[in-house]
Amino acid sequence: MAAGGGRCAYQGAPGAFSHEACTDLRPWDEAVAYETFEAALAALKAGEVGCALIPVENSSIGRVEPAATLVEAANLTVVSEVWRPIRLALMAPAGASLRTVRTAESHPVALRQCPATLAALGITPVEAFDTAGAARSVAESGDLSRAAVAPARAAEVYELSILRNDIQDSEDNRTRFVLLSANPA
Repeated sequence: MAAGGGRCAYQGAPGAFSHEACTDLRPWDEAVAYETFEAALAALKAGEVGCALIPVENSSIGRVEPAATLVEAANLTVVSEVWRPIRLALMAPAGASLRTVRTAESHPVALRQCPATLAALGITPVEAFDTAGAARSVAESGDLSRAAVAPARAAEVYELSILRNDIQDSEDNRTRFVLLSANPA
């Protein structure tokens, strides 16, 4: 087996949508987190991992940038692709409620999938580097005025309470992920 075989790179913190996709679609691989899309793709090119799973398109907002452009420029082989449903949850530290929460932190792409819902709740969106990274930051703060928009699994990982499930504005919210290899198919 190659040095990176059995390992799948994704962008984000544990509990992110890409982490969820890796563990669901490639349960035999070790899911390896990278802070940026660039770092995940560089790890694949360097042979540190055998593949990378990257989101490139969302049914609600279109291209997922900068990921889509980086994938196009990376000169890697697309092995497969899959559309996955994306369900956003609003989560906060224990004791928080929809009355105490003032802000919701998340990746800009996730925030663009729920602006009407957040506005209706009177919650101000705040951009963060990652969905699960925002959940981790909110959990570490313990601030009852801060929430995160992330996958429900992130609430489990970071011991947050889910204040509301399915806050995406579109019922049919999906993201297309591509599985990449450094080797030609």
